[in-house]
Amino acid sequence: MVRPTGKSSAMSTSGSPRKRSAHDRSVVTESMEDYLECIFDLENSKGYACVSDVAEALQLNRASTSIMVKRLGKLGFLRYEPYRGFALTPEGTRVAEKIRKRHAMLAELFQLMGLNNRDHLSDIEGIEHHLSERAFRRFAELASHLRRHPLPRSTTGH
Repeated sequence: MVRPTGKSSAMSTSGSPRKRSAHDRSVVTESMEDYLECIFDLENSKGYACVSDVAEALQLNRASTSIMVKRLGKLGFLRYEPYRGFALTPEGTRVAEKIRKRHAMLAELFQLMGLNNRDHLSDIEGIEHHLSERAFRRFAELASHLRRHPLPRSTTGH
């Protein structure tokens, strides 16, 4: 998840993390990240994205998809292209690539740990949005270590 640069904005006055409102526009939500990642994938496979393709890919209705697309446009993550739909701005691409990179590293880490990443897709997709940069770097280091020093194969099938 992309957070504002100031750490204090994510903390309450007591020093504990504050809960975020769904209407807080200062951060990119998990849902927004999913949309941006989906649009990124559509652009790379089809050359463009439109509301119906995004709705189908995310298994959502077109009305709610249209609302989110408009919000992402207002926030500067998308630009509309006449007769083509919309495309990611450089900032939208940056967020999407960051999530894609996290997803790929986590999928590899799960595989290196002997876990089928297809069976654990919901775990991977949940974790990718919530890792801090520091945790992401450490997980990437762990994946690198496991590439060089594979775990013994599990005989229990777990």
